[in-house]
Amino acid sequence: MTAHTSPARTGFAATLTQKVALLFGVVFLLVGIAGFIPGLTMDMGSMSMAGHGSMALLVGVFQVSVLHNIVHLLFGVVGVVAARSHVGSRNYLVIGGIVYFVVFIYGLFTAGMATGANFVPLNSADNVLHLILAVAMVVLGLVVPRIGARTAR
Repeated sequence: MTAHTSPARTGFAATLTQKVALLFGVVFLLVGIAGFIPGLTMDMGSMSMAGHGSMALLVGVFQVSVLHNIVHLLFGVVGVVAARSHVGSRNYLVIGGIVYFVVFIYGLFTAGMATGANFVPLNSADNVLHLILAVAMVVLGLVVPRIGARTAR
């Protein structure tokens, strides 16, 4: 008789990696929502659908537009959905971090510029935050799964 073992199924946000992905997802959702709330976003009257002309500033610092807020909301939804599995959570963190690193590099050339290329829009504060997010997400995606991991004997 051979014993068939299947991989252990985990529940929603059951592992530390899933909890981290859920945390990032919820924070992105909150940031996306906050971008539409007057008081949390200054100069709401200047918010445009997209483009560098949107002068709305989330907490008076981060330049946002409707598109920018929608991207945060979608990134948040992906994080919450990814928290359903360990592998999905790890992939969300690592791939999401890589995406934010690409956005950071893009922002080095476009942040604060009054050109069509700055369509999200991005300012210097956004760019610094994107670099921090990129590093944090990749590191957490690669390191957290190893924390507390047991080696097979």
